[in-house]
Amino acid sequence: MITTDPIADMLTRVRNANLARAAVTQIPHSKVKEEIARILYQTGFISEYKVQDIEDKKFIRVYLKYSKGKERVITGIRRISKCGRRVYVGSTDIPKILRGMGVIIMSTPKGIKTGHDAAKANEGGEVVAAVW
Repeated sequence: MITTDPIADMLTRVRNANLARAAVTQIPHSKVKEEIARILYQTGFISEYKVQDIEDKKFIRVYLKYSKGKERVITGIRRISKCGRRVYVGSTDIPKILRGMGVIIMSTPKGIKTGHDAAKANEGGEVVAAVW
């Protein structure tokens, strides 16, 4: 399946699986998507991710996280910079989601980082997504 925006496809798969309260979702692999999954894991939005080979194709299996009462940990996930409109910010203009409770995922010249880490390193870049 060919998609015009593979990152938006990844975020949509995670959002749909989360809304259906699924335990796991499978995403076609790329290095950028693996880095986004790593950030989601490090910030505590997902419980685990694994890169697997299935029939000579690489996939990322994302294991979603829920609280004790099956409450969703991810309440919202949105693509900010899109194919038709790229959003770039400087290190001092990085937006905050829910006054710092959410996470901004950014593409900087030194790789994919959270907005907090990019601001700490005094780096700007493209605002890829927001998770809260």
